Amino acid sequence: MAASGQKRTRSERVAALDLAPGQWERAWVSLRRRDVLGRIGLALLAALIMGALIRAWDPPARQGLSADGPNVGGPAAESPEVPAAPTARQRLMRAAAVVVMIFVMLVLCGIYMRYRQHGPLADITQLGVMLTLAGITVAISRWASVAPWRAELVPLMLFGMTMAIVYGQELAVLLCGVLALVLALALEQSLCTLVLLMGVSATANLNLGRIRSRSKLIYVGLFSGGVAALLTTGLGIVDNQPTDAELLRAATRNGLWAVAAGFLMTGLLPFVERLFGVLTDLSLLELGDVSHPLLQELVRRAPSTYNHSVTVGSIGEAAADSIGARGLLVRVGAYFHDIGKMLKPGYYAENQGAEENRHEALVPAMSSLIIVAHIKDGADLARQHHLPQPIIDLIEQHHGTTRVGFFYERASEQKRSDPNGADVDESTYRYPGPKPQTKEAAVLMLADNVESASRTLVDPTPARIESLVREVAERRLHGGEFDESGLTLRELRTIERSMVKSLTAVYHGRLKYPDQRTA
Repeated sequence: MAASGQKRTRSERVAALDLAPGQWERAWVSLRRRDVLGRIGLALLAALIMGALIRAWDPPARQGLSADGPNVGGPAAESPEVPAAPTARQRLMRAAAVVVMIFVMLVLCGIYMRYRQHGPLADITQLGVMLTLAGITVAISRWASVAPWRAELVPLMLFGMTMAIVYGQELAVLLCGVLALVLALALEQSLCTLVLLMGVSATANLNLGRIRSRSKLIYVGLFSGGVAALLTTGLGIVDNQPTDAELLRAATRNGLWAVAAGFLMTGLLPFVERLFGVLTDLSLLELGDVSHPLLQELVRRAPSTYNHSVTVGSIGEAAADSIGARGLLVRVGAYFHDIGKMLKPGYYAENQGAEENRHEALVPAMSSLIIVAHIKDGADLARQHHLPQPIIDLIEQHHGTTRVGFFYERASEQKRSDPNGADVDESTYRYPGPKPQTKEAAVLMLADNVESASRTLVDPTPARIESLVREVAERRLHGGEFDESGLTLRELRTIERSMVKSLTAVYHGRLKYPDQRTA
């Protein structure tokens, strides 16, 4: 380096620049992280296990599998010629090639999840369960592929529908494509087999959508069965197989296996939900039944809170649907979001009626503790009654880390009138959080605040309602409550418009008849 006070050369100035790391340098740094290496190691282990399950070192013909295409169902050759036994080096090279191929495909799936759907990668336990199910699917499919059953479609479809329910349709199609390629390598190395497995599984996954009735999965199976029969027939013709009774039997068999997968998934659905902690719309509809013990107790102890919850659910569902979120989850979550209030219903304004305000006899800090406690009490009640985790999350997040403004202002006013009093600790007047982690939780927070605030309007005209909704939304936005929810400004404005429309309908005016008397 140049001495102090001397002018540095160009090479010294360039060397002193602190440049941002390039793309490959950043990738190398991330690869050296322990959690990333753990996930790569898990993918490599899964590739090795799948390679062992499909006997990657032996060609399918030497494993006793027909080369005529077990899926398409063409007639087998009368005297299939078995190739000569491969040497040890050939077996080792083939096994290594298959394992590397599977590993690369799993890594590519991981890259997709990294940028498009981070859920499975965020928790290594979930990733392990997913890869374990993939390995089990390969094992069962290979076992079920032998004659006369040839039912390898069933395990693959069950795996795909499970992934579609838990992680979404796109990831399910991608994972089923990987497993279809693995099975094609294991069974006969036939392009027809690959197309059939990928086509039928993709049909089931893409038609799954939201499950709001028990018959949905059966209809998916029926439609997939029709596609399986058509694909089997078409691929048989492309493969120059005679269009005789044998091809018709193969098409019928594959169609019936696809229909059977739909029926099986209907029975397995509750176990899938419990294993992965997800909620389908069907379960939400059952959970939102007003005969639920918690809701019945809420009606008995805090009827006004229940009515508030129903209104919040109606407003929130419409708002969530307007941005493509799960409106049904918001509605059912709204039913339960204030169940903690039933333990001390008289301390909440909507349940006081003409009674004396109990907070008048309490200091603001104690009143704030009582109000904030309904979050923890509600979550505890939800766990005691075994409510699903997504509902518990909505209970805990619907107030985020907002401030109990009324009692904080009262405490601040008392401090101003008595300078010698204790300082006001703002954290005492804040909800414990966490902030909303999903769009549904953000919508529920906004619907809860907007519905409560609208009751203070003396003359709830559409203009005043719109101004109120915008004010509440801006306050929550600038308070950072939506920072972790993934909500965009465009979606927030769409939610505002939906809530204005819903509240305007709630507070709609009526004509007064000439002979009508005021009660």
